[in-house]
Amino acid sequence: MAVNVLFQPPVVRRERHFRGFDPLEREFSDEELRQRYRFGRETIGYLSDLMRGDLERGTNKETALSVEQQVMIALRFYGSGSHLQVVGDTMGFDKSTVSRVIDRVTDSLVAMKDDFISWPDNQRKNVIRAGFYEKAGFPNVVGCIDGTHIRITGPSIDEPAFVNRKGFHSINVQAICDHEGRFTNISARWPGSAHDSHVFRTSAIGQHLENGYRGIGQGVLLGDSGYPCRQFLLTPYRQPAAGRGQARFNRRHCSTRSTIERTFGIWKKRFHILGSEIRMKPDKACRIIIACGILHNIAIMRNEPEVAEEQLIDNQPQMPPYNGPQDGKGIRDHFATTFFA
Repeated sequence: MAVNVLFQPPVVRRERHFRGFDPLEREFSDEELRQRYRFGRETIGYLSDLMRGDLERGTNKETALSVEQQVMIALRFYGSGSHLQVVGDTMGFDKSTVSRVIDRVTDSLVAMKDDFISWPDNQRKNVIRAGFYEKAGFPNVVGCIDGTHIRITGPSIDEPAFVNRKGFHSINVQAICDHEGRFTNISARWPGSAHDSHVFRTSAIGQHLENGYRGIGQGVLLGDSGYPCRQFLLTPYRQPAAGRGQARFNRRHCSTRSTIERTFGIWKKRFHILGSEIRMKPDKACRIIIACGILHNIAIMRNEPEVAEEQLIDNQPQMPPYNGPQDGKGIRDHFATTFFA
């Protein structure tokens, strides 16, 4: 009697994915860690301890990520501004894992906002006043305010509202800093089309000063001409009159207020995600911005050095010699035919 033999197709085993490495177990120097993760070994340990209660997973699986690994995945993302896939490939994790970790770390940091970004009390205001006066001789300043646009991917909902005056999609971030470049207030919730003055007027700090300011004894903020001049927010003279100290006021005002511009520069250089593009929905982008603001203040508190300027790689083509007419039109034609034809 014939026997029917059923042939089963061969079992295709799923490719095994090994968990990524722990950077702290490698013999990276502090300088090498800062190049990759923006913080030295001790501060990474401090951040890990700070978020341990939020990030520690209740499992004994060998594949579970340590708190330190989660923190460093997020720091790599904030610091490099790379795609999630690139961060995962660099550290040995899949894209979905990187995405979940960034969400957890960001949420943990944002929950600590009031611990690290807070309006100064009277004692701290005295220190800030003295610090600003030492910088440029402008008295009674307790903060410098400005806005900066953080580029985001155009959202599917209410897309036109996020297009700023320069034509790209962004979040308009308002921040106030002290003389050390530490953020004392930060607001990241308005789309790029919102004007700085509107952002300030509707912000919590703007309403606090509007309703609770009791005179110049409480100190003043310095802002640029995009803000209205108020009793608590001084802006430069648009057309300073001669002989009345207004031109000198403007010079000292500019020198003092440059602190916030420099702070934005340091912040974006440390966290490249802020200077490139946050490829997430606006609500997540806003939380990442706040998380990076908290990390900026922690970097100052922990005396982390500023990120060194990265060497610029010059990939532009060689400029061939030009022997034509020495005028603008001739040189423009030379550029057009040489590089763009």
